Amino acid sequence: MPVISASYDRLAAVLPALRVAAAPPRSGAGWTRAAEIAAGGRALAAFVARDTERLALEHGRAPRPDVAATLALHRYLWPVCLLFTVPWFLQRRVPRLPVEDVSFHPDSGRVTALPRAFGCLPDDPAAALPDARPVASAAALRAELRSAVAEHAGPVLAAFRPLVRRGPRALWGLVADEVAEGLWFAARLLGEEERAVAELQALLPGDTPPLSGAAGFHQRGDGPSCGSTTGGTARTRLACCLYYTLSPAGACAGCPRAGGAGRIGHRADAA
Repeated sequence: MPVISASYDRLAAVLPALRVAAAPPRSGAGWTRAAEIAAGGRALAAFVARDTERLALEHGRAPRPDVAATLALHRYLWPVCLLFTVPWFLQRRVPRLPVEDVSFHPDSGRVTALPRAFGCLPDDPAAALPDARPVASAAALRAELRSAVAEHAGPVLAAFRPLVRRGPRALWGLVADEVAEGLWFAARLLGEEERAVAELQALLPGDTPPLSGAAGFHQRGDGPSCGSTTGGTARTRLACCLYYTLSPAGACAGCPRAGGAGRIGHRADAA
C-alpha cells in the first residue's frame, strides 16, 4: 500500500536489518505467516525451537522452555509493533494489519505487510481513498493505533500464553514495552528521539486497556531507577523478558526485577 510504503522505506534506510515490503503474505522458502504462529501447532513450535537453539549456542546451555518462549515472543513483537508505530509516527497513518496480513523471513529480516485499511486524520490527503478510515483527532488516532496493535497481538499472545506461563496483564505489558522501546529505538536512528518520547507518553499514559502500563519515560536520575537509557532519557520495562536467567551477570537495561545500578546492563539485540 503506497500510503505507508514511505514510512517503511525510511525505516529500512536507518535499520537495514529490518526490511518491510507492502505486499501480500508469503509462504515457503523460509517465510512464515503470522497467522500460522497465532494458530499454534508446528509453526509456533518451530519458531520457539529456533530461539531455543540460538540461545543455547550463545550461552552454552539450553534455556528453560518458558524463557525461550518469552524471548521468542519478544523477538516477534519488537519488529511487528514497528509496522504500526512507524507509519503513525512519520505519516500519521495507522495500518490495520491482522495476523492474516503479515509474513516474515527470519533469516533475512524481511517482512511483508499489506493493510486492508488505514486510519488517518481528516486533513490527510489520503483520507479520500477507499481504504481510509478518517478519525476526528490526534487522540482518536492514538486510540486507533492501540486498537490496531491489539488486534494483531491478541491472537499471538493467546498462542504463546501456555508456553510463557504468564497472565494477560503481564503479556499486554510486554506488548506495551515493545511499542514503546521499538519506536524509541527507531526514532533515535531517525534523529527524532525527543518527539518520539513525548508522543509515546501520550500514546501510553497507563490507562488504555488491553495495553497495561505507561510508557514511563523519565530523565536519568529523576525516576525510580536508571532504567533503559539513550542519552539522558530512561524507562523501566513493564515486563521482564527473563534474559537474566541466561546472563545473570548482566541484566537487561530497564529490567523491572533489578534495582539501582543493577538495571544498567547489556540487552540482547532486539532486532
